[in-house]
Amino acid sequence: MTANGLFSIDDLRLYFRTRKGPVQAVDGVSLTLPRGRTVVIVGESGCGKSSLARAILRLLPRNVARYSGSVRLNGLDVMTLPEEQFRQQVRWIRLAWVPQGAMNSLNPVIRIGDQVAEPLLAHRRTESLAAARRSAEEVFHRVGVPVDFLDRYPFELSGGMRQRAALAMALITVPDVVILDEPTSALDVLTQANIMNVLKAIKRETQTSFILITHDIATSSELADDAAVMYAGQMVEMSHADQFYREPLHPYSRALMASVPTLREEKRLGFISGQPPSLIDPPKGCRFADRCPARFHKCSEEPPLFKAQDRLVKCWLYA
Repeated sequence: MTANGLFSIDDLRLYFRTRKGPVQAVDGVSLTLPRGRTVVIVGESGCGKSSLARAILRLLPRNVARYSGSVRLNGLDVMTLPEEQFRQQVRWIRLAWVPQGAMNSLNPVIRIGDQVAEPLLAHRRTESLAAARRSAEEVFHRVGVPVDFLDRYPFELSGGMRQRAALAMALITVPDVVILDEPTSALDVLTQANIMNVLKAIKRETQTSFILITHDIATSSELADDAAVMYAGQMVEMSHADQFYREPLHPYSRALMASVPTLREEKRLGFISGQPPSLIDPPKGCRFADRCPARFHKCSEEPPLFKAQDRLVKCWLYA
């Protein structure tokens, strides 16, 4: 992946305090995202993908045990900004978010147009309600929603249209980076394809950078420029998308790809035996070792990220 970019995170950590001990939800994650590109973050449920999004946006619960690292936009470490300055100048202005289950997060008693225009007014990008309304009409057109839907309530829209409205709300401030957390979950296959086509068009027209968080490997390939695989709070592989989808390197990545059905060939679908480790007390060595068919004695030590075939892989097989 590109060394320098618009957006980068370095050694980001987010632990949650519990009665049994700290949950290491995000544990030393680093990532770089150039302008106009999309990085797809894949992994099993519970591996820390959504927690990573919250760590980037500083949307933190009260039980934070540790929060450290750096998040840089055009070289500025926004982690060092006071919370109020971050809220006013970064969150939703330069870093926007479409949360998981976004189509059900709209306020049911406020018209869609008012909700989409709200970020412009809340962040004082305009003082005019009419100007905010015109911007909402423009972004509705961009995401493929009829303008007359601005005056409707969320219950009057289908799931796919509500998802597009949530995307419009994230795009209306023209952010540098948009984080998409499972944007096509709970949607039918045709609607998923339409949403991905909308995202591809927006990326092409506006040079917006996307972080796409998903467990749907097949759908994510439509938008991905780069791919990152997350397991037990850590990044275990990072590479260009064409390399990853053709030939993943990490044993966990290979197991994930083996579980994805294909249209062009018949294959026996694979599965990953066992359970992910507890993030309260993760293994001392490789966190995938207990489920890995390629395990050997070195796996009792934690591997660094090795460079292999122009990729980064957290596995002793590539030492």
